[in-house]
Amino acid sequence: MPYMPITESMFLLAETREQPMHVGGLQLFVPREGQSGTDLAEEIFETFHNCRDVRKLFRKRPAPPATVLGYLAWSYDDDIDFDYHVRRAVLPRPGRIRELLRYVSLNHSALLDRTRPMWELHIIDGLEDGRVALYTKIHHSLIDGVSALRLLENSLSADPDDRTGTAMWDPALKRRRSSSAPAALVSRIAAVRGLAGQAVDVAGQIVGAAPAAAKIAWRAIREDDFAAPFVPAPRTMLDVSIGSARRFAAQQWPVGRLRAVAESLDITLNDVVLAMCGSALRAYLVDHDDLPDAPLIAAVPVSMHGDTASEGNAITAIMANLGTDEPDAERRLATVVASTRSAKEVIRGLSPLQALMFGAATIAPLALAPLPGFVDHTAPQFNLMVSNVPGPTDHLYWNGARLDGAYPVSIVMEGLALNITITTTADQINFGILGARKELPSLQRMLTHLDAALDDLEKVAGKVTRISGP
Repeated sequence: MPYMPITESMFLLAETREQPMHVGGLQLFVPREGQSGTDLAEEIFETFHNCRDVRKLFRKRPAPPATVLGYLAWSYDDDIDFDYHVRRAVLPRPGRIRELLRYVSLNHSALLDRTRPMWELHIIDGLEDGRVALYTKIHHSLIDGVSALRLLENSLSADPDDRTGTAMWDPALKRRRSSSAPAALVSRIAAVRGLAGQAVDVAGQIVGAAPAAAKIAWRAIREDDFAAPFVPAPRTMLDVSIGSARRFAAQQWPVGRLRAVAESLDITLNDVVLAMCGSALRAYLVDHDDLPDAPLIAAVPVSMHGDTASEGNAITAIMANLGTDEPDAERRLATVVASTRSAKEVIRGLSPLQALMFGAATIAPLALAPLPGFVDHTAPQFNLMVSNVPGPTDHLYWNGARLDGAYPVSIVMEGLALNITITTTADQINFGILGARKELPSLQRMLTHLDAALDDLEKVAGKVTRISGP
């Protein structure tokens, strides 16, 4: 049985009934010409159900026994119960997006079974517009959001005439991806270098952790723009103990609108996304008479995978000041840009291992959140997580059915009742918003506020040519 690293076991250790620790995704497909939604759903179900050769990732489950320190190893199931893992559903009439999001909300509230490989795939039709939805959920101990999106991409094709569609757990997909000889050679060379130099490299980076921490502390003292970890954020309705029920809201916008703002102001697409989130949160909290005087702080995960297609978890995090205390959209955007630029400069000054350690330390207080009274008597380190995961740049297809949207469905936790995760698909940017159902009423209003925020940013771009920053 392979050893379970602490970076994976911590997601199992943190899980409670009120705090499921699985990530998910909602994908929408347009049937190919002449095909009905029901026919496409049946085709996907039959193909997936009959794909009995399963890669190791989808056969993993925690090996008993669990100790006070959690699980220590993984085991692998040889037989997969596809009747359990691959599910077929039909939405009740009238089959609006509202019914689909309600289905996702209810199913994302339920824990995964640890006695089985920890994943489910739901094939859903009955949408009034004829599209077919795939809702997947997989435990965060197995994979992070970047790797999950790459698994989806790898199971699709850029060729609308390709009819070789298969399930994302098919080992043939992994073999096909790694069939390039030069890429495989580079990978082998990197592996040899890693084995030879790993001990020296890791030891050197750990020794350098103290100076790196000193550098971060000095930056926090010297620069007002830098949102330093361990500096308390304001307490809001987002930072409370939560129940197990979830509500999911999702919407997409043309990515060209956001890129036009970014290019006009010489900022990044992620800056535009964070500014939209800050503006929407300000409006949402005003709706509920809960806007604090101090700005909200977002933890923004940063992938360390680079250009590789590796599986597992490899993320750090930075803090971003969302400028919610600023009523003016232009000044709020300037606050976001200055904050993210300063944080990125700090990360660039760290080694990869130090960056991972920095991210782990940043979100470490979340591990204590399930303890009774911790959330109620401890100031939050940040108010929410906002993740932006780059997706495919081309239109993708499964057996000729076009991917029309991919919405991340992430995690909320004790003291962290809201999560916003974004990804791109070809010419669209897709927002997935997950919230604790009871604690955050009328969560769907966030979508209206995001739309208004983008309108405001376009007005800013129309009168300003550049946002200044360090």
